[in-house]
Amino acid sequence: MKRVMIRCTNIVFLSNLQSDHCALYLCSMSTKPKPSIRSLNLDEIKSFLESHGEKGFRAKQIWEWLWQKSVTDFESMTNLSKNTRQLLEEHFSFMPVSIDSFQVSKDRTIKDAFKLSDGNIVEGVLIPTDSRMTACISSQVGCSLTCKFCATGKLARIRNLEAEEIYDQVVLIRDQAKQHYDQSLTNIVYMGMGEPLLNYKNMMTSIDRITSPDGLGMSPQRITVSTAGIAKMIKKLGDDEVKFNLALSLHAANDEKRNKIMPINEQNSLDALAEALNYFYEKTGTRVTFEFIVFKDFNDGIQDAQELAAYCRRVKAKVNIIEYNPIDDGEFQQTLPQRLDRFKEVLEDKGIIVNVRRSRGKDIDAACGQLANKNEAILKTETGSVLKK
Repeated sequence: MKRVMIRCTNIVFLSNLQSDHCALYLCSMSTKPKPSIRSLNLDEIKSFLESHGEKGFRAKQIWEWLWQKSVTDFESMTNLSKNTRQLLEEHFSFMPVSIDSFQVSKDRTIKDAFKLSDGNIVEGVLIPTDSRMTACISSQVGCSLTCKFCATGKLARIRNLEAEEIYDQVVLIRDQAKQHYDQSLTNIVYMGMGEPLLNYKNMMTSIDRITSPDGLGMSPQRITVSTAGIAKMIKKLGDDEVKFNLALSLHAANDEKRNKIMPINEQNSLDALAEALNYFYEKTGTRVTFEFIVFKDFNDGIQDAQELAAYCRRVKAKVNIIEYNPIDDGEFQQTLPQRLDRFKEVLEDKGIIVNVRRSRGKDIDAACGQLANKNEAILKTETGSVLKK
């Protein structure tokens, strides 16, 4: 008995040629998802349009809708014909990010839980001060670096964020700053969840979309990328002659201590980082910022400050001293105010440029190192009232 399989889009027919009977089976193969329109560059959009009988100049109009006007649906592209919008809808999709929930701190800091198109959650923060409005954004779902003092480091890394997902965080926080405080976004820091240099391509693409004149048009000098320290990728930043700022999470100026709290240091020693940072400076002319969290009875002594000052003489850098924000396990504690002040004095006596960065949003776990997706889909208003979604 001969059997023939006829495969259709969603259905498989199994026909017995010696019988008038025919069995119908649902095909187990799922339809391939449509690619995101925002994953294409301008030339690719133009080629697609021309291959479907559309005018090439429409690509520029679509590009403006995507990256200047930040739309996340085709119907909003009102200067395109209905047929063109329908064509795009048939072939492409969006992967929009939305605010699943947010909390407002007593110091006006806002922490957002961003929901991705696949259901994953990342967090971002709007940090308002008298002189600026800063968006702290994430680059990965989770993190793979396991830094001992960081809540995010205790999460598994699930995946990298796409460039458009990073971009969307900026747009949502920008709109939030306008809505809540009637102020424009002034600064962006890649200091949220994840290690940006382990998502290099998407991080760079997102910055291009944020800073380009045909994107959001922000100055790259208003953007800071923070890394735990990956020497070869720091050198790549230099080779790419980036215009944005670079911050290095240092937290200890000798390898023994840094190994204890940041396992990445075992493959990226202080010597290797110094070489990479000097290369970066030669290529870009940009001075790096060392972020240094002071932990009680671990790295807050005079010798620690002297070691940091000595390291700053090897690398053109300024220092941000950061108050520690304790996380659940309590392994590390915040240093005493007088020890922090003394630490700062030692550095200043050595001619180091030093700033003390006070924590913001501690009461809602929005401060540095506290992002860990602990929200419970609760919306908090500035008045303290709580709205459940």
